[in-house]
Amino acid sequence: MHLYKTTEGPLWISQGNAYLLHEEWNTLINQADLNQHLNHLSEKAKKISEAQSLIKKSSAPIGNQEVWAAGVTYLRSRDARMEESKESGAADVYQKVYEADRPELFFKALPARVAGPGERVYIRSDSSWNVPEPELTLYINSFGEIQAYTIGNDMSSRSIEGENPLYLPQAKIYEGSCALGPCLFVPAQPIAAETKISIVIKRNNQDAFSNSIQLNRMKRNLPELASWLYKSLKFPVGCFLMTGTGIVPPNDFTLQENDEVIISIEGIGVLSNVVSVL
Repeated sequence: MHLYKTTEGPLWISQGNAYLLHEEWNTLINQADLNQHLNHLSEKAKKISEAQSLIKKSSAPIGNQEVWAAGVTYLRSRDARMEESKESGAADVYQKVYEADRPELFFKALPARVAGPGERVYIRSDSSWNVPEPELTLYINSFGEIQAYTIGNDMSSRSIEGENPLYLPQAKIYEGSCALGPCLFVPAQPIAAETKISIVIKRNNQDAFSNSIQLNRMKRNLPELASWLYKSLKFPVGCFLMTGTGIVPPNDFTLQENDEVIISIEGIGVLSNVVSVL
């Protein structure tokens, strides 16, 4: 139930078997029932035995899709955003968003700015407080239907956003501020609410921070977030939506160059990226 984007083409792994599919990525994933479509294609595809060598060279599972993100979907995220914005006087904004019917949704990245497994992510040199945000990320087809899931890292400049909430685009959108991978998880049923999201940040081969949370701690549900995004936008080949984070390092923590960010989500896999300064 895992679809990798490899140099040889899409690689579908299901029930212990691996199939190399000769399909264009954007068309392949933009289906009304992606799981059924992939299983149907695999019936005609040849099994391959050297899947691991292809997986090691896989890239971010994105074609021409945009990446969007949701904020303040967990209580921990609300608290962190309120804390960072106290001096600007904007702390109440995040409390209101957390309680509102309308979620916070913002544009995150074009495909060219998305890092894949093993690639570098970046922190801004003009930001003094930077963190990764481990997030379950949805692939939503052009009809607004959730079809698959992946791991997302929403790199964030907390010092910039804390100065003024209008600086959110600068805190969130820059080169290498987004990572996706390692694959698309394409189950026959929606992902379980008990799914665990975990993160480890390594510094000099030592754990500098680690934590985990279950998806059921999210205040909003996944179809709700998808429906709000599609209310007034069209995505011809679908889009990716990061669903927010419930894991935020303590206020005295900031990323440093060469830190390694390792995010895992049950059922999906592991996304690992090393940090550089932009």
